[in-house]
Amino acid sequence: MRPLLNRSPLRRFLDWHPPTPFFYGWLVLAMGCLSSAGGSSVSQVVMGTIQVYISQDTGWSIERIAIAVTAGTWISGLFAPLAGFMADRYGPRLLTTMGLVVVGCCLLVISATNNNSLLQFIVPYVIARSISNPFLIGVVPRVATVNFFRRWRNITIAISGMARPVGGAINIQIISLIALNQSWRAAYGYVGVFLLLLAVPAFLTMRRTPEEIGMLPDGARPSRATADARRTADSRPGSVGPEPEFSWTAREAMRTRAYWCLAGTAVFAIIASAGSGYVLVPYLVSESGPGLTNPQAVGVGSLGAVLALTTLVWGYMADKLGPRRCMMITITGAVASGIFLITGVNSVLTAYIFAVLWGFFSNTVGTLEHMLLAQYFGRGSFGAIMGSLGPLQTTALGVGPLFGSYLLTYTHSYSLVFMVLMAMYAGAGLLIFLAKAPRLPPRATASGPDTAPAAV
Repeated sequence: MRPLLNRSPLRRFLDWHPPTPFFYGWLVLAMGCLSSAGGSSVSQVVMGTIQVYISQDTGWSIERIAIAVTAGTWISGLFAPLAGFMADRYGPRLLTTMGLVVVGCCLLVISATNNNSLLQFIVPYVIARSISNPFLIGVVPRVATVNFFRRWRNITIAISGMARPVGGAINIQIISLIALNQSWRAAYGYVGVFLLLLAVPAFLTMRRTPEEIGMLPDGARPSRATADARRTADSRPGSVGPEPEFSWTAREAMRTRAYWCLAGTAVFAIIASAGSGYVLVPYLVSESGPGLTNPQAVGVGSLGAVLALTTLVWGYMADKLGPRRCMMITITGAVASGIFLITGVNSVLTAYIFAVLWGFFSNTVGTLEHMLLAQYFGRGSFGAIMGSLGPLQTTALGVGPLFGSYLLTYTHSYSLVFMVLMAMYAGAGLLIFLAKAPRLPPRATASGPDTAPAAV
């Protein structure tokens, strides 16, 4: 590497990063969370709330708006493998910046939509949704977190996972407030401008790995980390901190039983969770259910989303028990909560008790899965490995509501629907029980531990 003074002004500008009195990874994590929160402005949860304002103003039916939501969600799953590959090779700096610019511009186009131009709304929304999920919310910020943290990895993945529900809740309030006082178009215009402005600090702060700025994960300096490892090995052999991490390639990971067990866990858990969420409110207000009023049922359903904040608790628990054990606990708790729903929920109080239990156990399975992927397969190809699951996960996300609704149509029994969905959750628990840590590939003995992520 050439000395800094011998580089061109452009090279010095590109290499510059803001100095921090703390580990730089925390700044990368904060910027990733801000980008995720901004990207959640086009998420399903936000659109599900503000589509009423759009429909009332334009006369478009909810079904026509849902076309854009569904198409954007499924296309984002197809982009996930590409996002993972590019995040491993090029890092989050360019990808996050481009994602913010693209989504911001799409929202500005939406803000200029005419009442009779449904296509002018659908096309930019589908593009924004397709880009935001893998590049701003899911794959790319997770890759940055895994690359910068090792000892604090589980808790930081949990923090990163909280950005979507927290950002979604904030976006719902802001967009709804502006829509009531001005219009939903103005609300999207303001969010679009914010995302474009956010692209500047994202470009200046985001980095691919800590090695790019002369550090190691968690802030250790390379020379100091080597000296500490040698000194500890001499004084207390066999009692040092985390073991050296080996990075699998995506192909090597896909040849293991653990990878496919985790893939099956994700599919079953997402179908069960999405299907349950889709039929929950109708069950709560039905005669065969507790018979709540619509506002009461909506309140119960929204409480589970708020309790996604408990992801931080499971991040802490994953450091103590390991993510695999925590996944088995959360899936068992989700199944027990579902059984309680159809056997013990008969009033507003018991419905809220269910919501607390369901939110505490069911909202963290995806985040814990990312922790386990990083633990099993390392950071070098984490993006490609996580991204390869994207098409399966988004397909399951779309299948879940359809499966739940069609099952209800043919059985006319909410109890049977929830029992089938909880059986799928139990299947996810069985798969995670079988997903034991794989043996290292033969390459491991020749290449040794991972010191910096390699390109896929």
